[in-house]
Amino acid sequence: MNRSQPLDHLEHLDKELVEELAQVARVTVREELREQTRKQRRTAVLYGASGAAALYAGGAVVVAVGLALATGLPGWAAALITGALLAAVAYALRAGAHSASSGHQPHPPHHVIGGTPPAAPPGGLGLPYPPLPDNPPEPPAGLDDPRR
Repeated sequence: MNRSQPLDHLEHLDKELVEELAQVARVTVREELREQTRKQRRTAVLYGASGAAALYAGGAVVVAVGLALATGLPGWAAALITGALLAAVAYALRAGAHSASSGHQPHPPHHVIGGTPPAAPPGGLGLPYPPLPDNPPEPPAGLDDPRR
């Protein structure tokens, strides 16, 4: 009796089992990703709504400041002062963001004023310039002198 016959039959069953397991794994992963995406979408919508509400609240505060200033000043002067205050706040926020992002690593100077360049680059990766030879290079012997 040949032993390969029963194995051929089992091989066909193994292929079906592998395909079925792969299909179940795909469906399970798809469902899990849908659930995670649904949760992340809800969180993103809530953050967006929060930002929109904060924007409108800031607008209401700006209008209130403008109206408060308008009680003692002409409307155009109150609007101008409110705009200047907003510009100052924007500039301060920008400066804070700029210093926070570039404050981690200061930029090295591009040239040295009143001194000599460092012996090695700041990163410590070797010499900043190639070493100079002791003697100047000599032209190859077979070339004619170009000055003639």
